[in-house]
Amino acid sequence: MTVIELATHLKADANLRMLDVRTPGEFDNAHIEGAYNVPLDQLHEHATEVRAASGPVVLLCQSGRRAQQAEQLLRRSGMANVHVLEGGMNAWMSRGYSVRRVRAKISLERQVRIAAGGMVAISAVGALAVSPLLAVVPLAIGSGLVFAGLTDTCAMGMLLARLPYNRGAGTCDTELIVREFIDGAPRRS
Repeated sequence: MTVIELATHLKADANLRMLDVRTPGEFDNAHIEGAYNVPLDQLHEHATEVRAASGPVVLLCQSGRRAQQAEQLLRRSGMANVHVLEGGMNAWMSRGYSVRRVRAKISLERQVRIAAGGMVAISAVGALAVSPLLAVVPLAIGSGLVFAGLTDTCAMGMLLARLPYNRGAGTCDTELIVREFIDGAPRRS
C-alpha cells in the first residue's frame, strides 16, 4: 500500500488499523496518529491474537523491511487482510503527512550506521597503531553488514533495539496494546 493509498483509506475507513512494528523509541520519535505499536521482536508472541482483529491492517516500520517480516509472520498465522506501507515512515514523512512526536530520537537505522562506523574506525586505527590483529573487527563488522543486506536482517539493530534508549518514554505494555488493537479501541498515541 502506498502512502497516498493509506492517507485516502484513513479518511474513508474507520475500521482500518495500523500496526507499527518499530521499537517503542522509534515510535515515540514519530508515528502516524492512531497507530498501535507492537515491536517486531514481540509480535511473534501475539500473532494469533492480532489475527483476530477485524478489518484491514496496515503494517509499518521505518523503511518497510520489518513490516514485510511482520506480514510474513501474520500471514503464516492465518491473517489474510494485511498490507505493508511501502517505504514505511520514511515515505510517509517525505510526502509531508502529519506525524505525532512524543520524544525526538535517533532512528534505529542511524544508530546501526553510527555503531558500525565507529567500531570500524576505532578498530582500524587500533590495527594500524597497536596490533594488526585488530583488523579482524572491521572484517567481522563488514561481513555482518553484507549478511544483513543479503538476508534483510540486522543482528546489531536487534541488539540496539533492546537498549533502554530505544524502549520509549514510558513502558510498552504490549499486552494492553494488542487488546486495544483487537477491540479497535482508539489509540492513546
